[in-house]
Amino acid sequence: MRTFSIITALLLPLGAQAQDRAPILMDATETHILPRFAQLADATETLATTAQADCAPDSEDLRTAYRAAFDSWISASHLRFGPTETDDRAFAMAFWPDTKGFTPKTLSRHIATEDAAVGSPEAYAETSIAGRGFLALERMLYDPAMAEQGSAAYRCALIRAIATDIDRNAEAMNTDWQTYAPNLTQPGDDSLYRSGDEAMQELFRALTTGLEFTADTRLGRPLGTFERPRPNRAEARRSGRSLRHVELSLIALRDLAARLSFDHPQIAADLDVAFARAIDRAQALDDPAFAGVDTPQGHIRVEALQQSINDIREIASTELGPTLGISAGFNSLDGD
Repeated sequence: MRTFSIITALLLPLGAQAQDRAPILMDATETHILPRFAQLADATETLATTAQADCAPDSEDLRTAYRAAFDSWISASHLRFGPTETDDRAFAMAFWPDTKGFTPKTLSRHIATEDAAVGSPEAYAETSIAGRGFLALERMLYDPAMAEQGSAAYRCALIRAIATDIDRNAEAMNTDWQTYAPNLTQPGDDSLYRSGDEAMQELFRALTTGLEFTADTRLGRPLGTFERPRPNRAEARRSGRSLRHVELSLIALRDLAARLSFDHPQIAADLDVAFARAIDRAQALDDPAFAGVDTPQGHIRVEALQQSINDIREIASTELGPTLGISAGFNSLDGD
């Protein structure tokens, strides 16, 4: 065992040995993680308040608050560990992909039965995850089919219940992250992370899993195959947010990658160039819901964006990970 440990140490890149993780862990926690959940809680509070004042699906004030809150969630959603995963909070914020169409079925059931759970935040939090979160609210605000079901009064109550539930969920995450943060910044015997290496691996896994989800799911699902594209599988397509989610995710992940690679300037530069290329391609793509994948040229352009993200993944796995002495390991998407 001792011989194996010595060999392992010799095989690791020099920079991976005895690195001081503390400055990076503190920086990532204090300036990347905590501000995102604080901003999310502020944005969802505005959403819930706005829904109480005006629950009309076509209300521009409500839709503006919805877009801002959803933006904040996407910018934090790669941090799928700790308080974000408690009680399936991440899925309750955005139940997607919904491969079986559970969200419209759940909402229709609420409306058809006039489920009384909408009158109690505690009761609504115990209902199906498929009827909660931003994708459920998107259906209520942007899907004409929902506007034809049930009474206007009940649909209003349902919109308000979903918005309130989103806010309560975001506030719970924000509160719990304040107490969870020392686990990352002070790893050791009294922490969930026994060492700085374990804490660093958690952050590296958030980076790689975020890239994987954006490339393989946010882009991969609507891309389908060249012969059979699937534009209707795009995330949040009804509100025209599919491409925006890719861009927001890349911007957030670029920030995290810069912090993790801070002590390794060449790798940091490689990552930044790759992220810049991917973000530029996303911003140049005039296809908000990926409807263009139905055409050969549109499909190729989205594939090029996907490849740009895969290029980032390659740098992270072959340069950053080994230099830090860590690997992605298990991620929260495994087995889903």
